[in-house]
Amino acid sequence: MLDKSKLSAPVSSANVSEDEIARFDALAESWWDPNGKYKTALAFNAARVEHIVSAINKHFKPHGAADHLFNGLSILDVGSGGGLICEPLAKRGAEVTGIDASSVSVEVAKRHAQQRKLLVNYHHSLAGDWARKGETYDVVINAEVVEHVPDQYALIQDCAAMVKPGGLLILATINRTLKSYLVAIVGAEYIMRYLPVGTHDWRKFVTPKEMDEWVGEAFVRKSQCGFALNPMNKQWRQTSSVSVNYLCCYKHSA
Repeated sequence: MLDKSKLSAPVSSANVSEDEIARFDALAESWWDPNGKYKTALAFNAARVEHIVSAINKHFKPHGAADHLFNGLSILDVGSGGGLICEPLAKRGAEVTGIDASSVSVEVAKRHAQQRKLLVNYHHSLAGDWARKGETYDVVINAEVVEHVPDQYALIQDCAAMVKPGGLLILATINRTLKSYLVAIVGAEYIMRYLPVGTHDWRKFVTPKEMDEWVGEAFVRKSQCGFALNPMNKQWRQTSSVSVNYLCCYKHSA
């Protein structure tokens, strides 16, 4: 088990729920187990990463593809957790930074990256604190985080502020619909037990329209897609429906 005595001190509580941090601390070490309790969530992440990679390719290198296509690109993952998004991007040559409010998650992610000899710069920090450093990136990613923070607008604004002009902002969350309540909460938490009961609060889900407004006038949405699970083969696929899980890509037009 992880030695928590070696973890860094808690970050500022300006825009973070202590209950949410505690919940994800408990999950952190299970995230990477492909045969574990959260294998469905891992499969979902793999489908989402595939789309993220494709979106970055189309935006920065539309005329070519290679194993290290992302060489020279700086990428920030806000709410990086155990590094599930960071590592695949680092493997493709990007200069990846991950920040997270959970110190346990950061330590788990660091250890996992070291074991696989991947260079990812992980930091125990909130988005607001990191944004105040003034650093900017070619790509900023925020996936499945906004539905867990008290001030959702502030989080999206902090993420937007760290995107370079011409860069890409990638946001993923869950839509606030009747279907999302039935699928993401009743189904995923209470029936199938893909996630612990209480992981999500339907009132904190965000509509695509709200996301478009929160990113601000400097951004133009380039694409939008959803993801759906085939209950028969347990495979995730990309879909045009955004009624439950969805991902939006925005270009910084300034």
